[in-house]
Amino acid sequence: MTSIMSWGWPALFLLGAYHGINPGMGWLFAVARGMQEHATKAVARALVPITLGHALSIGLVLALAGLIQIVLPLGYVQMVVAGALISLGILRILRRRHFAWGGMQVGFRDLTLWSFLMASAHGAGLMVLPIVLHAASTSAMPMGHEHMHMAASNGPWTGIAATLVHTLGYLSVTALVALLVYRKFGLALLRKAWFNLDLVWAAALIVTGCVALVA
Repeated sequence: MTSIMSWGWPALFLLGAYHGINPGMGWLFAVARGMQEHATKAVARALVPITLGHALSIGLVLALAGLIQIVLPLGYVQMVVAGALISLGILRILRRRHFAWGGMQVGFRDLTLWSFLMASAHGAGLMVLPIVLHAASTSAMPMGHEHMHMAASNGPWTGIAATLVHTLGYLSVTALVALLVYRKFGLALLRKAWFNLDLVWAAALIVTGCVALVA
């Protein structure tokens, strides 16, 4: 993985923002914690492990992709990612269920794990991966060994930067929605104005997988 093109950074941020809008990706849990403890601080405290778990899920996928690229040609990695995206999108259409948790009284570690599992189940890291892989394929042109070595050495830093940009978009929107719902609208908003974001996300997974496969 190498440096990402200029349009890739806004795309990573917007993907994170979309994850933040989805109630199944964390903010609903934060609002519930705030209502349970009757405190805005409880909402803010819940956002920390939720964001951390999301970032860990993204970072793990990017790290694994970087390691796989050392063994397999980039073209094979892109095909595997495309297949995984399409399969996960179809699976989410057929089975739109979330991980259940035993109760709301969970600690920092449990909430981080919950967020990690939710992000992984939604294929959050897989959606980020095509952007980073496209940057790698663009840079994988005929070049000297010295240039290739420099590009490869930038891979981990690119993955870290991509994770941070994506997580910033996620946290910004998650925090904004959680606080607005808790302070202004209440959970009645979900019954009156919400639509099926999980279905939209499943379709986005399939479309992204098809695009990645063709590209």
